[in-house]
Amino acid sequence: MKTVKMVCAGFGGQGVLSMGQMVALMAMKKGFNTSWMPSYGPEMRGGTANCQVVIDEAEIASPIVSEGITLLLAMNQMALTKFQPKLEKGAWLIVNSALVDTKDVPSDVHILKADFNAIAQEVGNPKVQNMAALGTLAAHMDIFNKQDGLDIIEEKFGKKNPELTLLNQKAFEKAYDIS
Repeated sequence: MKTVKMVCAGFGGQGVLSMGQMVALMAMKKGFNTSWMPSYGPEMRGGTANCQVVIDEAEIASPIVSEGITLLLAMNQMALTKFQPKLEKGAWLIVNSALVDTKDVPSDVHILKADFNAIAQEVGNPKVQNMAALGTLAAHMDIFNKQDGLDIIEEKFGKKNPELTLLNQKAFEKAYDIS
């Protein structure tokens, strides 16, 4: 497996830190070495937030992804603008098509678009757009399957709020299935 150097980025409040953490946990459960490093501004909501996730079979020397991003999940235009220059050739870019315009992305980057907002609305709660993003991402990573995502959502949210857990799982599953 090639090392995955991933960045999940968006506004604070979009759940990008939780989403990245869940990716790292899923990879750990599959036996990979992982690191997760959050970065966010002082604002609780509306500011910038991102996290870096590294997944590898070998030991990870540094959790910092300063260049050579192999997978960028951009929840908004600002995220794409900030991290696009750091994408390596042949990288994957997953975007929230409701908020991100990809017309200036180089042709050597693979682009996957999904309307995370619409999926979240369809399942009944706009707050679960990050789980729609997680479903899209998991569907396109060879190391994960649908059950991995459903299980990690249950593990992370199940006891706190069973109703929200079901909504998160619905959003994840819907996005996974259409991706």
